Amino acid sequence: MEISPLVMLAVLAAAVLHATWNALLKASADKTLATIGQALARGIIALVLVPFVPAPAPASWPWIVASVVVHIAYFWLLAGAYRWGDLSFAYPLMRGTAPALVAIAGLLLFAESLPWTEWFAVVLICAAVVGFASAPRGAALAQRRAFAFALGNAAVIACYTLIDARGVRLSGAPVGYALWFFLGNSVVQLSLGIGGHGQRLFAYLRQHGIQAVLGGAFTIGAYGTALWAMTQAPVALVAALRETSVVFAALIGALFLGERLTVRRMLGTLLVLGGLVLLRV
Repeated sequence: MEISPLVMLAVLAAAVLHATWNALLKASADKTLATIGQALARGIIALVLVPFVPAPAPASWPWIVASVVVHIAYFWLLAGAYRWGDLSFAYPLMRGTAPALVAIAGLLLFAESLPWTEWFAVVLICAAVVGFASAPRGAALAQRRAFAFALGNAAVIACYTLIDARGVRLSGAPVGYALWFFLGNSVVQLSLGIGGHGQRLFAYLRQHGIQAVLGGAFTIGAYGTALWAMTQAPVALVAALRETSVVFAALIGALFLGERLTVRRMLGTLLVLGGLVLLRV
């Protein structure tokens, strides 16, 4: 399979949404409660929409369950990474190393052999997004913790990307697959949140409900689009293209979170754009 201009544009739009909801999480006062709030919003949106879309095929349900389980670790590690590190540090480390793992595993598991130009594009994009990372402000201990959370989450991201790539292809209904996943994930996260935080969670949601709804809606849009794209193009290409969200995250960080857009990050942007050109050669 090749990646068409329509799929490329859709994945780039998903990258913008992904960077935006991560920025909302980073800007929140309590990363753990904000994560649970976004999960609740995703679940409500999914519950409203799921009766109107085809249900995923039975063969995909074990993969949905597996994705729900793996994503619990993803959101926990995500909250930890943003608790200890800047968006411009943690986000590139998490997103930048995952595509290389996906590309290798995609070759082994799905027999997706890519031309050398596309392999080079994957490597170029991975190198560029990792290059966005710069030392976060704060103590050395905070930096080490952010680094550990971010790299741990990179492995989790690679894992759920492969799980969902397989599951959504078996589902025959990418939108239905995504909505049922978000509904299941919401139930699990809300259950854990109520058990662990109780009244603090509800108080937080009363104050920050709008941010939670926006974050939940952007997450559904971003991941639902990525899942659909995995049915239209090789997993490695979709994963690498999606990670261009670090470009948008850098801009959001500079414009809204007070983070510096350094020469290093601008050069990284050019490398990412070069990778995008190679994907279309």
